[in-house]
Order: sequence, then C-alpha cells, then structure tokens
Amino acid sequence: MSVAQPVYVVDAFSDRPFGGNPAAVCPLDTPASGVWMQSVAAEMNLSETAFVIHANGRWNLRWLTPTVEVDLCGHATLAAAHVLWESGRSDNSQPLQFRSRSGTLTVVWSKDGYQMDFPALPVEAIPMPTGFSEAIGAEPVWIGTNGMDLFAEVADEATLRSLRPDSMRIASYPVRGVIVTARAAEWDFVSRFFGPGSGVPEDPVTGSAHCALGPYWAHRLGRSELIGFQASSRGGQVRVSVCGKRVKLGGNAVTVLRGELDVPRCAADDSWQQLVEQSNAADSRENRAV
Repeated sequence: MSVAQPVYVVDAFSDRPFGGNPAAVCPLDTPASGVWMQSVAAEMNLSETAFVIHANGRWNLRWLTPTVEVDLCGHATLAAAHVLWESGRSDNSQPLQFRSRSGTLTVVWSKDGYQMDFPALPVEAIPMPTGFSEAIGAEPVWIGTNGMDLFAEVADEATLRSLRPDSMRIASYPVRGVIVTARAAEWDFVSRFFGPGSGVPEDPVTGSAHCALGPYWAHRLGRSELIGFQASSRGGQVRVSVCGKRVKLGGNAVTVLRGELDVPRCAADDSWQQLVEQSNAADSRENRAV
C-alpha cells in the first residue's frame, strides 16, 4: 500500500522562480530506507533531494544526488529550512538546527533572507593532477583540495565563463567534484562547480562549495565579508561571512512546486542511526579542534 509523501521543489539562492539552484525536499513523518530515498532522488533528477525528519527533539537531514548520498549540501539545506518554515512545520522565530553527516548545521531566518552556519572547508595547495588542465578546459593559476573537492583558480572571469570541461576526465578524479573560481568585476569572485562523478555534470549554485571559496577569497582579499556569484546558466548569488572555523552563507529561496509522491515506501534501515553517529562524530572533531 502506498502512502502519499509530500514533496516540494524550491529554487534556492534565488529571489525569483526558475533562478538559483532547484532542490527537492521530502519532509518525512517516519524514517525511510536509503534505497527508497535514492530512488526518489533519481526520480526527481535534481542535483540534490533533501530528506528531513524530526526525531528525539532534533531535525535530521540527509542529501542525495540522483546517484549518491553526499556529506554536505548548501542549497538543499536552505531549501529544507524554507519548506519547514513556509509549511508551518517549524517556527521561523527560532533557529533551525539540523543533525547531518557534517555535524550540526544551523539556519536562521530574517527579513533579508536565510543565513546558514556551516563548517569552513579551507583548501590546501597540491601538485597538478594528471590531465587537469584538459579536464577543466583551461590552465589554472592555483590548484588545491579540501579533501572533498578539487579547487582551481583560473586567470579571469571570462576564462571561467567560457570553460567547456571534459566530464569523463573530471569524473575520473576520486573527489565529489571540481570547484573553479576567478576574481570578478561585479562580485568579489565568481565560480562554477562540476560534479559528474556524483551525478551532477554542472551544479547551478553550490552552497557547500562556498565553504571552501569563502576562506580562500577571504585570505586573498583580506576581508571576511564577501559576495560570490556562481556563473552557471541559471546563476545565483551567495553572501559569505568567514568566522574562523565556520562559514555563514546567505541567500533567498522560492517554492515552485508542491505535490505528493504516491509510491510505496521501503521499511527503514539503520542509515538514520548512522547519520546520528556521523553527526555526533563530526561535532566532536570540530570541538576538539577549537
């Protein structure tokens, strides 16, 4: 027997429909299996689908691309908070705290939009991976990694906007994706994100990438308050504030679809308990590092 499952599509990092980065959001009343959630994410076929459930006094949040579950996602976190507040499932006068695979993530609402508190993921310089220039379609002026993504600065905004990357080459690297960035005239920096190995050839606006972009450009420009623009075909602006080991990301969101999934749900597995353990471990690591 199938049970109607509410589902929303939200354009995150945008103040208008059909801009920014669309994410699907499924607020669950009971835990669902990882297999079922992956099938839903594949069916939605957006860069991320967020699944959120309230349990033991906490919101628990997971993100899945059409092919894999990921450790951190900014735009789908923003979308999940937007749905919980807009639908009345949570009170927007109070911060939302999500337990996630990257520890506790906090989102607050204000009249100026949403602000998310994420871990900083600074990058360190590395030697050029084999074939990297050919993979992104340009010669980088700096390259590094934060362990999750490869990161490259190119010469200028025009170069970044003209990139035609080789998806097969990028997918061959053992990372979630590749962040490419450059200085910009209208914003502090521009960026693009390519994650074909994670089922996302090019992401429209990648909040989590700004956990690396923020510290990088804060160091380069000598200030902690920044505005970035992700120069995808849809495009989106991200406000960034670097605060030590944390990064605050600001943006808006718009609901473009409300509906129901009429599909049988598989019995829950132990993956939600694993989420709790991973979240607690991530929080403990960060507390020890302070």
